[in-house]
Amino acid sequence: MEMRWFLSKIQDDFRGGKINLEKTQRLLEKLDIRCSYIHVKQIFKDNDRLKQGRITIEEFRAIYRIITHREEIIEIFNAYSENRKILLENNLAQFLTQEQYTAEMSKTIAFEIIQKYEPIEEVRKAHQMSLEGFTRYMNSRECLLFKNECRKVYQDMSHPLSDYFISSSHNTYLVSDQLLGPSDLWGYVSALVKGCRCLEIDCWDGAQNEPVVYHGYTLTSKLLFKTVIQAIQKYAFMTSDYPVVLSLENHCSTAQQEVMADNLQATFGESLLSDMLDDFPDTLPSPEALKFKILVKNKKIGTLKETRERKGSDKRGKVEEWEEEVADLEEEEEEEEDKFKESEVFESVLGDNQDKETGVKKLPGVMLFKKKKTRKLKIALALSDLVIYTKAEKFKSFQHSRLYQQFNENNSIGETQARKLSKLRVHEFIFHTRKFITRIYPKATRADSSNFNPQEFWNIGCQMVALNFQTPGLPMDLQNGKFLDNGGSGYILKPQFLRESKSYFNPSNIKEGMPITLTIRLISGIQLPLTHSSSNKGDSLVIIEVFGVPNDQMKQQTRVIKKNAFSPRWNETFTFIIHVPELALIRFVVESQGLIAGNEFLGQYTLPLLCMNKGYRRVPLFSRMGESLEPASLFVYVWYVR
Repeated sequence: MEMRWFLSKIQDDFRGGKINLEKTQRLLEKLDIRCSYIHVKQIFKDNDRLKQGRITIEEFRAIYRIITHREEIIEIFNAYSENRKILLENNLAQFLTQEQYTAEMSKTIAFEIIQKYEPIEEVRKAHQMSLEGFTRYMNSRECLLFKNECRKVYQDMSHPLSDYFISSSHNTYLVSDQLLGPSDLWGYVSALVKGCRCLEIDCWDGAQNEPVVYHGYTLTSKLLFKTVIQAIQKYAFMTSDYPVVLSLENHCSTAQQEVMADNLQATFGESLLSDMLDDFPDTLPSPEALKFKILVKNKKIGTLKETRERKGSDKRGKVEEWEEEVADLEEEEEEEEDKFKESEVFESVLGDNQDKETGVKKLPGVMLFKKKKTRKLKIALALSDLVIYTKAEKFKSFQHSRLYQQFNENNSIGETQARKLSKLRVHEFIFHTRKFITRIYPKATRADSSNFNPQEFWNIGCQMVALNFQTPGLPMDLQNGKFLDNGGSGYILKPQFLRESKSYFNPSNIKEGMPITLTIRLISGIQLPLTHSSSNKGDSLVIIEVFGVPNDQMKQQTRVIKKNAFSPRWNETFTFIIHVPELALIRFVVESQGLIAGNEFLGQYTLPLLCMNKGYRRVPLFSRMGESLEPASLFVYVWYVR
């Protein structure tokens, strides 16, 4: 029956005799078989017996079987088929229940799968499934590792903004390094398309009263501010409906600040949030309440009430002064060191007077602060009044924040200082991120636009962990993997223990919770990408890594399968005990073994543990730059229990 169906599909293509490689590839596509050209080319060459570059119908059938009839799929099919030829609807329902953990309505789902994937009409009409249909189902999106439910916004979006991890980028306008590279609109467009919700705009005075965007005091090229925000306006809500925060690094004169304010209002119109919401006069609104809104993050003069009172008035030429502490760029590391020591001095005078709710020391009447250099900045009221719920406030200390920081004030903390604080003040840091939006940014010495590992700051509840989106590698793999969740909306609800005031969570000292035992059987690889130096005879291995709290971090790897990148079989089982599954990311990395130059990266896939389907699943692979390498994938069996 399958043979009859197969011949009926392809015989017309052989009426003129043999077919070449290009026609072979087209015929496979016509049969809905995805295969990379480079693998087809090698298999074609191996099956072209006369080596004339043309094959017979029988040779094509051999190629088809090599590509589609994978042993591991046949084994599963035979285990549930009563005659090793056909799956009855009941057999398929049994497979879905026992292996794919489809507990509800498995009979109905089995019927739908047969109707959708069984290509042989008489088999489909009999409510049965052939190996052809079963193979198509196992290769479909329905058998991907990533849960379908996580592809849409499913989390409660009515919490305050501070309760979410927010996808954030650093120096978004750069598409290369921090010193010489080009500034490009593509930086903003590609970040927004990836679901990024916090963009950074470095603004400086430009010619003819037009503010420009570039990395100041460097040789990076310049963009017009108005062109940048026009691009943002076009792409802001293409991937996600939830609010976009424009983090302004404002170095402009007051005259050009007014031009920026005019540009923002003219470009975004009603989308620009320029007044507090009536329902949220003294608390942060939710992503739901701010749908399709643009928020400006910048320094602000006065209160939200004063901003409302000035609404509609003429603010031209109205300027206020802002005083803040300063540090030279080369002093940045020392400043962070000093600030840290200062907070220790500050705490040493507190005695044992502790707050019972937070476990944090209260202040006596005396405060000791080291004297700092300050500077006065002039801020145009027109721009200041566009800042509502995202007022930029320099971080001084956790104690200062607890006493004085307002609900709408956000802090940006450099990675070096944040790392030190997370090690020595972890409870205070988490208490801080429960209330205030905290942005972590790469240290100034990362001139090559390299990134830090964002996981350590997600572990303590930092909402905006800003990365250089243009730089591929592990940190961006984790970023892209984490924000696949919740429909790729760029907002992920933090776990309850990072939101609750009564929680004593410490990522480095896990005392309670329900660990998950995760078991992954790595069965095989499917058409793995090839290195520049190999045919489809590459030597492949897979590394499985867990990222999360320090105790959960680990990696395991398979043995090397020699000379087979097309269909390597590992059949190796790995077990991981994961104590804080809510923060865990799982990363699959495929490498080609290189004995002299070291292993070569072939592809990877990262996703949140709790977005993993159970059962037989396909793991799609992505390049270093984040591009899909379909049909390259891994075939796994996943099981976990809590």
